[in-house]
Amino acid sequence: MADELVPAVVDEGLGNTSYLVDLGDGRALVIDPSRDLRAVHAAAAATDLAIGFAADTHLHADFLTGACQLAADGDATILASATGGRHYHHRRLSDGDEVDLGGLRLRTLATPGHTDEHVAYVLLDGARPLGVFTGGSLIVGSASRTDLLGADRAEELARAQFASVRRLMQLPDDVMVWPTHGAGSFCAAPTGAQRTSTIGRERASNPLLQLDDEAAFVATLLGSPGSYPPYFDHLSDINRSGPSPIERTPMLDPLDPDEVARLADEGTPVVDVRPIEAYAEAHLPGSVSIELRDAFATWLGWLVPFGARPVIVRDPSQDPDEIRWQAAKIGYTLRGELAGGVAAWVASGRAATSTVLAAPGDVPAYPTLDIRQASEYAGGHVAAAVHIELGDIPSHLDTLPRATYVVMCGHGERAMSAASLIERAGRPAPVVLLGGPEEWAAAHRVALATGS
Repeated sequence: MADELVPAVVDEGLGNTSYLVDLGDGRALVIDPSRDLRAVHAAAAATDLAIGFAADTHLHADFLTGACQLAADGDATILASATGGRHYHHRRLSDGDEVDLGGLRLRTLATPGHTDEHVAYVLLDGARPLGVFTGGSLIVGSASRTDLLGADRAEELARAQFASVRRLMQLPDDVMVWPTHGAGSFCAAPTGAQRTSTIGRERASNPLLQLDDEAAFVATLLGSPGSYPPYFDHLSDINRSGPSPIERTPMLDPLDPDEVARLADEGTPVVDVRPIEAYAEAHLPGSVSIELRDAFATWLGWLVPFGARPVIVRDPSQDPDEIRWQAAKIGYTLRGELAGGVAAWVASGRAATSTVLAAPGDVPAYPTLDIRQASEYAGGHVAAAVHIELGDIPSHLDTLPRATYVVMCGHGERAMSAASLIERAGRPAPVVLLGGPEEWAAAHRVALATGS
């Protein structure tokens, strides 16, 4: 019953989930909505619901909250922690506070750890808890990282996280666990496909919950959080102030080649969102390849400085709304797009450049550069491969191989991004592998190495 009552709205790119609760009176409660509300509105429209409440579990670092937009558009009541220091109108909730939702109730539990002001919300039908929206405290198979407020506070917050997850374990075993963060989120590190669970299932299977000793819990949680996109360092403050409501769909204004050339000369990033095959064939010199896909926002926020207003190069078939909303949900405003694309650039008399994209069997056994995340690299990589995470490429240019080399990721999209950054820095671009280490190993009949 609880799962049917609370459909999940999943953002595969950010690895996050919002939840829509039918309150039974034509209204809905939405938990942790992002600024890109297209999927939330579609889910609400499918059941003819108006959103009456928007609740945030914490000050998100990986996306801008959509609660302010929902309040501006439809008078939704914003629910949030009283200790969050938010600068906009909201119902301030402290530990133990309950909100009457018109039959159902929402009880607030203080669960600091992932952030200072973090709260969870228990959904109650009478006295019976149906489920708990755990945000970034308890997640499926783990708990969210505690270093986003600075390395100097990570241990303190990990100790708070230890207490918070144990508090949640006081709920009955059949209570649903509805986390915000899941597989693919850089706020967390679970690898499974499951995004929801139960208290009982987590009690029995979550490795962190098998650790009764606080010191062991803290050491495990802090052991390998991994890197995260630099845009994370900006969004919590914006969410505290309140993202400005958007009056209309963000525009992608057309720019002619002369204007794009001028902006590029002034330092404006040019982001090419076309498939990597098209980018390899011809692209603007110095442009950054970030193929439009589910993870576009993450890599935009990792590879383009926060506050920059990039120019977009796209294929006519690519949806401009998808580009605009993925950028907007992480706080990026786009300057516009190259009207007519690369063909117009070339027709204006300017040169395009190309990058070698090759299948594993077509590339000699060159030295290799693996630009995946550390956990991916440790799981299996080409022996003797140089490992530099994609986000670290600009600061490690001097360590790149001097001879011809091949750059690889899991499929090719991130490898092309790396090649574009290398080329943008004025260095010869490497050969980009269409595929990953497994395909490379199979083509060259070698075994993959493991570990760091």
